[in-house]
Amino acid sequence: MVRTLGILAVVTTAIAVAMSARISPSPIEVYGAWHCGNDPCAWSKVRDMADFDRKNHWLIDRGDGSPSVNLVVLSFVNPTRLLNLTSDAQTAAGIPIGMTPEIVRYFTSRKIRVMLSIGGLSYIEDWDKALRTNPKQLAMHAARTAERLGVGIEIDYENDRSPNLEGLEDFITTYRSVLPYDATGSQPAARLTIDLAPGNRYLVPLTERATSKWLATTHRVLDYANAMVPFKQTDATALEEQWEEHVRGKPPVPPLAPAKFTGSLFITSRGALRAECNDFRQSLENSTGAFVQTVAPAGAGRTEGMLGYMFWAAECSQSKWPCTTPPNTCEGGIGAGAQAYEIHLPMRPLRQE
Repeated sequence: MVRTLGILAVVTTAIAVAMSARISPSPIEVYGAWHCGNDPCAWSKVRDMADFDRKNHWLIDRGDGSPSVNLVVLSFVNPTRLLNLTSDAQTAAGIPIGMTPEIVRYFTSRKIRVMLSIGGLSYIEDWDKALRTNPKQLAMHAARTAERLGVGIEIDYENDRSPNLEGLEDFITTYRSVLPYDATGSQPAARLTIDLAPGNRYLVPLTERATSKWLATTHRVLDYANAMVPFKQTDATALEEQWEEHVRGKPPVPPLAPAKFTGSLFITSRGALRAECNDFRQSLENSTGAFVQTVAPAGAGRTEGMLGYMFWAAECSQSKWPCTTPPNTCEGGIGAGAQAYEIHLPMRPLRQE
């Protein structure tokens, strides 16, 4: 159990640095976890909810009755199956059968926002096929699914060199024709985000289009981007250098407003849990907190600080990596961070500039 006095005694690097520089740190607004279920990101079986709670209770209770996160992103939906509204042994109307209304309510009843991630590294060709075939119909199905389940949608399209940007433009435009941008955040299904690389050296064509057009503060289309988990997670300095590439831009990619993206961290690695899961004092969500809360705009946006953090990933993300299930749960890292950063539930309206 997380001890309240222990967490209150932690003076985070973010707060200490901000105070010494006389900067008022922006609050961490997004503090979420991708969730891969118990069959690494397939969600191919309907879950027994008692078993699901036993394995994931740390997400809704960090030890003091409050959730560890304010967002859960169920990962992944196959875009081609969604386009075709496929129904088979593992899929119902294009959605994995494990992503049920009961799973969504498990989180939303605790004021945790839920989204579905379409894509992922395994589904690059499926994104390509769906965008080539009928991106507008894919968007319509995504929007109707979001409305039915009361969730948002994340675009995870990882075609590095030759993404179908015109098809993705059609997808986004059509989605917004059904569910317009909602700055208040009061409509869960209107939340539409995108995953980009940790910095600006991967997914460059996608990042250039997203940054210049879909994430511009003067032309609100996507709510925000997630800078993905790094290829190799090392130290705070390396992470901050990558995140700053988004803020300052790296030609041909222009600057991105800090308020339009989150940074992402691994919570497990091959054979071991990371401090990001179970030791907030030693974690990167602690040591990078100053940067995340105070990084200044450098050509885009008006306010200091990124939106927050995303964590990869709850339950079982890879077959050879440990699962975040008892006894390897993450209250001591992610949960303690939620308390230290006073994460608000439900998620407040996001900064727009």
